[in-house]
Amino acid sequence: MPTTSHDAHRTDPDVPVMPDPEVREFAARSVGGALTLVLGLAGLAGGVALVVTGATGGNPALVVVGVLLGVGTLFALGGLNMVAPGEARVVQLFGRYRGTVRTDGLRWVNPFTSRTKISTRVRNHETAVLKVNDAYGNPIELAAVVVWKVEDTAQAMFAVDDFQVFVSTQTEAAVRHIAIEYPYDAHEEDGLSLRGNAEEITEKLAVELHARVKAAGVRIIESRFTHLAYAPEIASAMLQRQQAGAVVAARRQIVDGAVGMVEAALVRLEERDVVELDPERKAAMVSNLLVVLCGDRAAQPVVNTGTLYQ
Repeated sequence: MPTTSHDAHRTDPDVPVMPDPEVREFAARSVGGALTLVLGLAGLAGGVALVVTGATGGNPALVVVGVLLGVGTLFALGGLNMVAPGEARVVQLFGRYRGTVRTDGLRWVNPFTSRTKISTRVRNHETAVLKVNDAYGNPIELAAVVVWKVEDTAQAMFAVDDFQVFVSTQTEAAVRHIAIEYPYDAHEEDGLSLRGNAEEITEKLAVELHARVKAAGVRIIESRFTHLAYAPEIASAMLQRQQAGAVVAARRQIVDGAVGMVEAALVRLEERDVVELDPERKAAMVSNLLVVLCGDRAAQPVVNTGTLYQ
C-alpha cells in the first residue's frame, strides 16, 4: 500500500471522528533487574543464615529478623519482570497508570504495582468474506486483510475494552462502508469502482481504518482486499455483461484501427499515383477493406477478370 497521510480524515465527512484519548503512553520507572536479583538472592541467603544462627544459638530475635528479611526480600523480588522483544508491560499502581516498560530484558519496578503484558509485534487480521450491496445495489462478496500493531499501549489498555476485538469490528465496519460507497464496476468512464480503481479504494480504506482504530492506540501499516467478486446469484449475469462490454470495446478498437488503415491506404495510392479511383471505386474499395479487416474469419478473395462495371 502506498504511504498515505492519515490526516486526510479530518476533512473527510464520511470518516468517523473518535474521542480524544484520556491517557497516553509514557515510560515507567524501572531499573535493571540483574543487580536486583543478585541483591535479592543475597538477602534470602542472609535471612536463612540469621534463622539458622538464631535457632541454634537460642536467640529468637535473630529468627524473627531472619524471617522478616526473607519475606521482605521475596516481596521485593516480586517486582522483577522479564520483558521480551516485541512486548511491553503496562504498569498500574492501585488502578492508576504509572507508565509502560518497553525495554527488553530483566527489569524491576515497584512490587506494589500490577504489570499487564501487551504485544507490540506486527499483526494481521483478515476479515471473513462479507456479503454487501455496492453503490448500484448489486450484491457482492469481499474480504480484506489489515496489517497493524499497537503503537500506544496506554490507549490500547484503557481506551477500549478489548483492543483486538475493537480492531476486528472496526475493520469489518470500514470494509462494509467502503463497499457500499462505490460500485463493483463503474458505468461512467471517470467513476471510481472497486475492481477498476483498487489503489484509490485501498487508500480510502486505509484512511478510514486509521480514523476508526486510532482511539485504541493502533497504527494501520497496510490494508488490502483479498477477495472481491459478485455474489453467486448474479455472478453469471454480470459475467455476461462484462463479456459483452469487452466484445464491444474490442470491436471499437478493431474498427478504429481498420479505418486508419483504409485511410492510410487511400492516401498512399493517391500519393504514388498507382491507380485513379473515382468515388464509386473508392467506396467499393473502402467497403472491401473494412470487411476484410473487421471480419471474424479469414477473407476468401474473389478474382475479378473484368472491370468494376461488368
